Amino acid sequence: MKVADVKVVGVDDAGRGAAIGPLVIAGVLLEEKALSKLIDLGVKDSKLLSPRRREQLAEEIKELALGFHVEKSTPTTIDKVTGTGKKLHRLNRLEAQIMAKVVKVLEPDIVYVDASDVLADRFGKHIADNVPFEVRIISEHHADAKYPIVSAASIIAKVERDNIISELRKKHGDLGSGYPSDPKTIKFLENWIRDFACFPEFVRKSWKPVKKIKAEAKAKQTKLV
Repeated sequence: MKVADVKVVGVDDAGRGAAIGPLVIAGVLLEEKALSKLIDLGVKDSKLLSPRRREQLAEEIKELALGFHVEKSTPTTIDKVTGTGKKLHRLNRLEAQIMAKVVKVLEPDIVYVDASDVLADRFGKHIADNVPFEVRIISEHHADAKYPIVSAASIIAKVERDNIISELRKKHGDLGSGYPSDPKTIKFLENWIRDFACFPEFVRKSWKPVKKIKAEAKAKQTKLV
C-alpha cells in the first residue's frame, strides 16, 4: 500500500461530563497525504475556538474529508450503563464501544483517538476489541491538541452537541452549557425539580450533582410537610 493511499481517522467526543444532553462522538476520515490541509484550514482543539469559528470549520472539514460519522448516546443510555458499579470505568467502556462504531463505519487504516481512560493504551485496546478488522489505533491523552485529525473530530462533535443544546434551550429556557460547573445549568436543574418533582429524559439522572439536587429538593419538601 502506498503512503498516499493510507486512510486516517480522528475520533473525539463532546459532552462526556455534561449533566444535560447526549454524549456525542465524531470521526473524520482523510487520506494521510491530505492531513496537512487541516492545518491550512486553521483546525485546532475545539475548546480554543469560538462557537462561530467552530461552525465554519465544521463545514469546511466535512467538505475536505473523505467521510465523517457522528454517534450520539442519550442520557437514558448513559444512565443505564453508569447506574451501577464503577461509573467512570463503565462510561469509559461505553465510549470505547461507541468509538468502535465510528471506526467500523469509516474503515480506516490508522485511528487517532483522544483517550478517556487514565490508561490510554487500555482505552485503545477496548476500541480495537470491538472492531472486526485490523486497524492501528493510536490512543493518547490530549490527542485533540496534538493531532489536527482529532481536532477536526472534536470540532464536529462539539458543533453537533451545541446544536442539540441550543434546541433544548429554545424549548425549555436557558439551561446553560449543560455542565455541572455552569451555575445556569445548576439553577435550571434546581428549578425543574422544584416545579416537576422529577427530571426529564434529557438530564443524566445518574450524575452525582443531579442526584444531590434531587435529594436536597426532596429534603426541603419533607420539611414543609
